Amino acid sequence: MSSLAPAVDYHLLRPVLGLALWTFVMEGWMYVTRIPAITRASKPLTPMSTKAELNAIVPRHAQWKAENYNHLHEQPTVFYAVMITLAVCGAGNTTTTTLAWMYMWVRILHSLVHATQNILMIRFGLFAMSSIILLGLTFQAVAVVF
Repeated sequence: MSSLAPAVDYHLLRPVLGLALWTFVMEGWMYVTRIPAITRASKPLTPMSTKAELNAIVPRHAQWKAENYNHLHEQPTVFYAVMITLAVCGAGNTTTTTLAWMYMWVRILHSLVHATQNILMIRFGLFAMSSIILLGLTFQAVAVVF
């Protein structure tokens, strides 16, 4: 490694860690909601039960938390890779840092909408907004690396 390598920009890693911590909040919310729903179910689940059988006994509002927890393991993984790339390259600036925080907060808002009211058009708007932010961050990382 060259002695001219840029220093890691830790400011860019803070929203990454914020979103990672939020994922654990959603995991806890999922367990607190689903386990009681499963234990109250009239039909017991067995190790051979299918996802469809689980979905049939768990109310939709309890399923929303699990669905969102899964979503936090999809697009945000691209965010993690892009932000770590930018941080390792020392490519942080005010715009990048602001966009990273915006992405984190929009994803948290998306989670809250999904896990509570699940209003599809609001959820979609937040998802689209986070996608545009992530695309901008990705273009910046591509420009830095290539």
